[in-house]
Amino acid sequence: MAELLTKDTFKEKIFDFENEKEWLFKGERPVIIDFYADWCGPCRMVAPVIDELSEEYKDEIDIYKVDTEDQKELAAMFGIKSIPSILFIPMDEQPKMATGAMPKENFRQAISEIFNIIK
Repeated sequence: MAELLTKDTFKEKIFDFENEKEWLFKGERPVIIDFYADWCGPCRMVAPVIDELSEEYKDEIDIYKVDTEDQKELAAMFGIKSIPSILFIPMDEQPKMATGAMPKENFRQAISEIFNIIK
């Protein structure tokens, strides 16, 4: 299961946006963050895919979720206007955002292209 991030755990594990001006990723491996809300139908369709991916890639990618209703500041920081929004964070590059419900195959393709991890 993907771990739920709060503002504090986000600053600790991903990026301390209150103290850093430039993007400085703190993770030890690539990250996917699913920005979602419980009331969102497409988000509920993506949730089991996110959980499957977190199991399949557990040794290569960290996968997190951010509840946009609970963590409004994080959602605002990334300009989340529609959900689900999926943030892909490679190790040495800027994060890349995808919006909308994607099938599992599209996630795999993005993981392959952005993180260079092929299963």
